[in-house]
Amino acid sequence: MNKSRTVFVCQQCGKESLKWLGRCPDCREWNSFVERTVFAATARAAATANLPQELSRVATTAADRITLPLDEFNRVLGGGLLAGSLVLSGGEPGIGKSTLLLQLSAQARGAVVYVSGEENQHQIKLRAQRLGLKGDGLYLLAETDLDVILNQLERLQPCLVVVDSIQTVYLPELETVPGSITQVRECTLRLMHWAKTASVPILISGHVTKDGAIAGPRVLEHIVDAVLYLEGEPFSAYRLLRCTKNRFGSSNEVGIFEMKPQGLVEVANPSQVLLSQRPDEAIGSAVVPTLEGSRPLLVEVQALTNLTSFGLPRRTANGVDFGRLLMITAVLSKRVGLRLGNQDIIANATGGIKVNEPAADLAIALAIASSFKDIAVAPRLAAVAEIGLSGELRAVPQLERRLSEAARLGFRRCLVPRVGLSSGPVPKGIEPVPVSTLREAIKLGLVRGKTRQQND
Repeated sequence: MNKSRTVFVCQQCGKESLKWLGRCPDCREWNSFVERTVFAATARAAATANLPQELSRVATTAADRITLPLDEFNRVLGGGLLAGSLVLSGGEPGIGKSTLLLQLSAQARGAVVYVSGEENQHQIKLRAQRLGLKGDGLYLLAETDLDVILNQLERLQPCLVVVDSIQTVYLPELETVPGSITQVRECTLRLMHWAKTASVPILISGHVTKDGAIAGPRVLEHIVDAVLYLEGEPFSAYRLLRCTKNRFGSSNEVGIFEMKPQGLVEVANPSQVLLSQRPDEAIGSAVVPTLEGSRPLLVEVQALTNLTSFGLPRRTANGVDFGRLLMITAVLSKRVGLRLGNQDIIANATGGIKVNEPAADLAIALAIASSFKDIAVAPRLAAVAEIGLSGELRAVPQLERRLSEAARLGFRRCLVPRVGLSSGPVPKGIEPVPVSTLREAIKLGLVRGKTRQQND
């Protein structure tokens, strides 16, 4: 008989302890430890073990990657789903995870098994009709018992499996409820073993916690091959599919979709969409050519300054890094001479985009100065540079690609750091304006003679 022992497992982070603890020392959660019985592993027969193989003799083919019907999804995964990979998709409730997975399942080539533990087959059929999906070759399985699910997968031998969601699946031999850290870990490990053995990719969706992270992140993120997050503002139709982990490609890619009655539709020209509602010579608005992975995007950054009604001025950041907003405000006050100590400052990146790279520093500073001086930013002008604490402008990577995207959207000039301007060819249709300091950039970036209220 196998020997067993009793341990206590944290339901939030998966830490094991030989005794019950009131508070987890790793994730600092209270009353999260539950009792679990662990059986000792038995030795397997040597005949069933995988034999070591020399790396130079391992064969690879072009068919190892499965191209999905959505190009944005393929971009995020680095070219498509790798055979035998396990991909985890998460997002807020109602963001569109199930819609995206159903669209991929219905449009994929070959037999696909869609396992749902939250809806029955009739409910999934109604959702497919609303999205205009026929579902030829798509097999629906409304089941939560993982043993039954794996038996059906062995019988059907599909080319793609979708599990929605992992928190509803359970193993009967485990004495814990579905969704617990023990069930989620063991079910994910069992699915991963089947995917590697059968060389079939599996897409699983996961619930998120109140902090926005996938439930049981330390467990799931270490097991799966790729982690995708579907993000978006509650009142915006645009959705961003962001990759945070990818063993077989870049983890910095992002895909952009728009939620429509027929489901999530790919956005072919995201820069034009993000700038479609920007008026000419808008006060407190600047455009930055940012990079999302390998894709250049033009994002509008807005700022609003207003005399504070309280003793301590507020700083609010939406879509931009709050720490960098504080740093930029301090540099504007100390190095440029703008009196922002009594001003409330609100910075916002439009379209639900999150701009976290330092290359957006100059655009944020230009928008703040434009709002404070009540002077519009020069028309058809973009700005990209990192700001140092001394007020100097630092170089940014892949400047040529950023300038090409700005020129494609009709921008004629772009403020760039002088130290990062190479002597290579400049994209046609745009003039790079090299500047060395933030003070110089503000003088060149704001339209002269259109001041309605002199604040400085």
